[in-house]
Amino acid sequence: MKENSNKKVRIFLDDDPKPFAEFQSPVKFVLDTTKIPDGKHLMKIVSTSTSGKEGIKVIPFEVRNGPMIYVVGLKENEQVSEKIPITINSYGSERYDAFEIIGSETPRAIPQFIWIMIIAFIAFGLFYLAMYWKPDFYSSFF
Repeated sequence: MKENSNKKVRIFLDDDPKPFAEFQSPVKFVLDTTKIPDGKHLMKIVSTSTSGKEGIKVIPFEVRNGPMIYVVGLKENEQVSEKIPITINSYGSERYDAFEIIGSETPRAIPQFIWIMIIAFIAFGLFYLAMYWKPDFYSSFF
């Protein structure tokens, strides 16, 4: 059987010309994202066959090891003027033995579809009451 010593897999991160890992194919490895800064990155995998031909695959991914940041009051690419109330909340804990309740929820407005459903329910109730409220249907026990 032929030796697969020429089948190399090199893994590059972002635009770094030097690979951060080089393996013989096939490969299984664990990517430690704690050593990569938060944000968007590109992983480029270059594989060389036994005949010397190269194949390239680029995988975009995003690292988020730091606390999750949630902003209420300002959206991406939003046009704003005057004064804007902004609420910023940060989720994250490096302690896995305790759960921090304070600050773990971001206050948000009730979604519009909930208000529409409540108004429709009340309107149907009023319609039903107006259509079927007749004294003939009800008798008093007194």
